[in-house]
Amino acid sequence: MPISHDHPADRRAFLGKTSALALGTLGTLGSLLGVGSASAQDKSALTKVRERGRLSVGLYNDLPPFHVKGQGIEIELAKALAGALGVEVTLLPFPADDNMNDDLRNMVWKGHYLGYGPADVLLHVPVERPLMQDNPRVSIFGPYWRERVVVARDLSKLPTLDSLEPLRAVRSAVPGLSLAGWLMIGADSGALSEKLITKIPDGVAAAQMLQRGEVAAAAGMRSEIESVLRGDPRFAIAPIPMPRAPKDGWAVGMAVKKDATDLAEALQAGLNGLVEKGELKAMFARANLDWQRV
Repeated sequence: MPISHDHPADRRAFLGKTSALALGTLGTLGSLLGVGSASAQDKSALTKVRERGRLSVGLYNDLPPFHVKGQGIEIELAKALAGALGVEVTLLPFPADDNMNDDLRNMVWKGHYLGYGPADVLLHVPVERPLMQDNPRVSIFGPYWRERVVVARDLSKLPTLDSLEPLRAVRSAVPGLSLAGWLMIGADSGALSEKLITKIPDGVAAAQMLQRGEVAAAAGMRSEIESVLRGDPRFAIAPIPMPRAPKDGWAVGMAVKKDATDLAEALQAGLNGLVEKGELKAMFARANLDWQRV
């Protein structure tokens, strides 16, 4: 995990005092030279984007069906949002860090220590109050998809699945390094662990194993599982039947810097337009997902 490079408290206080003195001196010089104050010269985030002619969009790598190797729902969404602003798009794909707070720092308000970012906007951000409270430097808004943990099953082998008990007798696939994997591996004190295939990259791979008949059930994110199996009458998809799973899932949206108010408003207006025209629903339909208003 990247280590924070914030200054210690005493150094921040020192820098604050010296900065105030310097700004006072510069203000005096500015008035003598006829130069406007720094605040008057500042341009809004939306103005900068439009003058640049490009909107930079942060995207997670390896996040099917939203983004894989330059293809996916969020590639289309990024281009459409830029188009709504009247500019071109610059894509900034990046690998997920250990937690969402790190991703927001690296891709929204500060930039990564390896030299990339921040972007003008980051996609696929959970629209949740605790995350907002933990990250006062960003604005999180514009929900466009509701995600949840689900399990798909072969109806010929598992006609019903009201609990995890039937999974003790069959093989199931779930990506181990995921929320679905954490829930399944830890369920009933590890009672399912011997029946789980976990060394797979994502829920799409799990769903494909189920589709090929290699397992009787597959768990993962709703978007992953449905993108492979939705509409196939051989399988049923439902929320994972365990109390620890988030019952209603969570909304996914976007994030900008806290002071980028006009950019956030423009992006929200652009998203609203995509919804009203049916274009957002069509993007999800091309990935075999049934989009519903969040």
